[in-house]
Amino acid sequence: MTESETFRDQQLARLARALGAPMRVRILELLAQTPRTVERIAADSGQSVANTSQHLRVLREARLVEATRNGNFLTYHLASPDIATLLVCLGKIAEQHLAELRAARDALTRRTADVERIDRRTLLRRLREGSAILIDVRPAEEYAAGHIAGALSFPLSELHTRIGEIPSRREVVAYCRGPYCMLAVDAVRLLRRRGRAAKRLEDGVAEWRSAGLRVAGGKERA
Repeated sequence: MTESETFRDQQLARLARALGAPMRVRILELLAQTPRTVERIAADSGQSVANTSQHLRVLREARLVEATRNGNFLTYHLASPDIATLLVCLGKIAEQHLAELRAARDALTRRTADVERIDRRTLLRRLREGSAILIDVRPAEEYAAGHIAGALSFPLSELHTRIGEIPSRREVVAYCRGPYCMLAVDAVRLLRRRGRAAKRLEDGVAEWRSAGLRVAGGKERA
């Protein structure tokens, strides 16, 4: 083995070690949606600010996250959109090779069997035809940081009062943070109770970008 190969392997292991704690993966998933302060990360992940700071230090040392200062606060963000793509790829590999995760995904599919899904190709065709409308049901700040191009912001917390704003003759497709996020599931169930035709897109922004499709807002990237 050459010296350069050894160095490369060491650096890959460095990244792997940074990803070696479930909470650090959770933090990266949160930051893939929108930048957050350490206090917000702690609140959203259910841990103390002190523990959150320790995890962020490891992620910063591995160059997976960066921080910008605004007054007395540090706001953390992914070092690159490629980090979100890495998480998507890891998720796919894990589902392919870990029976426990496949079982969990199958159980989730059974629990949400009443919510019809739509694939990317079909969605894109229907959006071009004008027969469907795509809504992002994540919090507005996450939408502003980056969203599937053409999607409209309808946070789940506001959807029940804003359904009238959605054209009634178009099928509604809802998406949120990815295949394990339940915000879109809840949105589709709400829409159907109100008599609207609705489906769920399992992709989040990271999955959409990873597939080479256009994301708007934040750092827009074709």
